[in-house]
Amino acid sequence: MRDKVAAVLDTLRPSLQADGGDVELVDVIESEGIVKVRLQGACHGCPHAQITLQMGIERIIKQQVPEVTRVMAVDGDEQPQ
Repeated sequence: MRDKVAAVLDTLRPSLQADGGDVELVDVIESEGIVKVRLQGACHGCPHAQITLQMGIERIIKQQVPEVTRVMAVDGDEQPQ
């Protein structure tokens, strides 16, 4: 599942980078269907970050990887798994 999610994020990355942002895959908890990402660059702290996460990143990942139930943003403390 991690590889599928990473592939979807790779397709989304150019759009985020065009606006000065990016997204990093931090963790995938397969047993719960949870994906943790870190928003970077202009996306980090942007007032529209939550909308980008839920209506963009989460929606598209769930469409392409149906076993994903939730995508959540994490802060700088968590390290990629």
